[in-house]
Amino acid sequence: MDKRKVIAAYRRGLISIQECAQIIGVDSGQVVRLVDDTLLVPEVLLQRTKQMIINS
Repeated sequence: MDKRKVIAAYRRGLISIQECAQIIGVDSGQVVRLVDDTLLVPEVLLQRTKQMIINS
């Protein structure tokens, strides 16, 4: 399964951090770093965040 989809499911609250780690095959500490990784954030969210920073 695509890691980005699993992380997206975690961010939406569909699965727990432990379930996310189990599906991806890493420990919970590594998942936290993956979730925080901006490369795995959908581009649309990055663009919105950049716009909010520019507009403030």
